[in-house]
Amino acid sequence: MATIFSRIINGEIPSYKIAEDENYYAFLDINPLVEGHTLVVPKKEIDYIFDMDDDDLPGMILFAKKVAKGIKKAIPCKRVAVMILGLEVPHAHIHLIPIQSEADVDIRKKKQFTPEKMQEIAEKIRKKGA
Repeated sequence: MATIFSRIINGEIPSYKIAEDENYYAFLDINPLVEGHTLVVPKKEIDYIFDMDDDDLPGMILFAKKVAKGIKKAIPCKRVAVMILGLEVPHAHIHLIPIQSEADVDIRKKKQFTPEKMQEIAEKIRKKGA
């Protein structure tokens, strides 16, 4: 059975897409820690990031870098934090989180935004070059 991320990539489940190329897909996390919290995933379904092919992992990092630059331009923040964690979805992913302080990456404090706000955030990041 395809992971929820594969279903998002395939358009079976809607997402707030930030960027996409032939190998990777970036979209807003629906349970964000802060505004602009984005997930970057490989289109190839791989459970664990360090199980990725040696040729694919650097490509994912470079794709994430491009997305992070767009986030930084669109969302006021000091940095874009990078986290690799998560056991809930068996599909490799990178969290890109705009932060003002390290407290912004407290995974116990998730936020909820309206669909309209999520769409607004996604459009703002896309326009800034993600």
